[in-house]
Amino acid sequence: MKLLKGKVALVTGASRGIGRAVAIKLAEQGANIAFTYLTQQNAAMETVAEIEALGVRVKAYASDAASFEQSHAVVEQVIADFGRIDVLVNNAGVTKDNLMLRMTEEQWDMIINTNLKSAFNFTHAVTPIMARQRGGSIINMSSVVGVSGNAGQSNYSASKAGMIGLAKSIAKEMGSRGIRANCIAPGFIISDMTANLSDEVREQWAKSIPLHRFGTLEDVANVALFLASDMSSYITGQVINCCGGLII
Repeated sequence: MKLLKGKVALVTGASRGIGRAVAIKLAEQGANIAFTYLTQQNAAMETVAEIEALGVRVKAYASDAASFEQSHAVVEQVIADFGRIDVLVNNAGVTKDNLMLRMTEEQWDMIINTNLKSAFNFTHAVTPIMARQRGGSIINMSSVVGVSGNAGQSNYSASKAGMIGLAKSIAKEMGSRGIRANCIAPGFIISDMTANLSDEVREQWAKSIPLHRFGTLEDVANVALFLASDMSSYITGQVINCCGGLII
């Protein structure tokens, strides 16, 4: 029996990277998949094709997750197309690193809007639906820098820390309706964001990780599957650091 048979999962920013890996992992366990993307239509269609091959329903929605109106419109369309939403993965995110002394207001606002406001937008849209269903799992894709901070990433760290506070608050507000809210905090993951690092830098960072390796997209997706499924039915308001022991 597949863990998510008959469930519907909505994953934001799933045309590539962690979001794509999560969408595919949930589909492998029987979930029907709705996901959003901003501009990468070709990559989104490739994700659709791969998920369709798994024998579940899937649909991609072009949407700016930072827009309150577009986010709510997507959720309304997902309900029209699929009939329910059991899992929300707030994954949409970008980086724009800079030291505080050099950071512009535009760099700050862009990261907060894309990473944090998007999580609010979709959570705001799905909680009434999950409340009527008397259940649901909300998963915020945070980061270890949202837990510990990081020089040169005050905007990104703040956005990811905000996602943690959001999940913990929703867990307290909506627990009586059977809605769980948790966070995943990935560490150094092999992805597009780390692809441009030199071998020397990657090796140096790997030495700082107790498991002495970068994480994989599969590592993060496995945690998402756990939090999406009934295996975590008594877990809410928590942060799981998927970081190889970088934060202990």
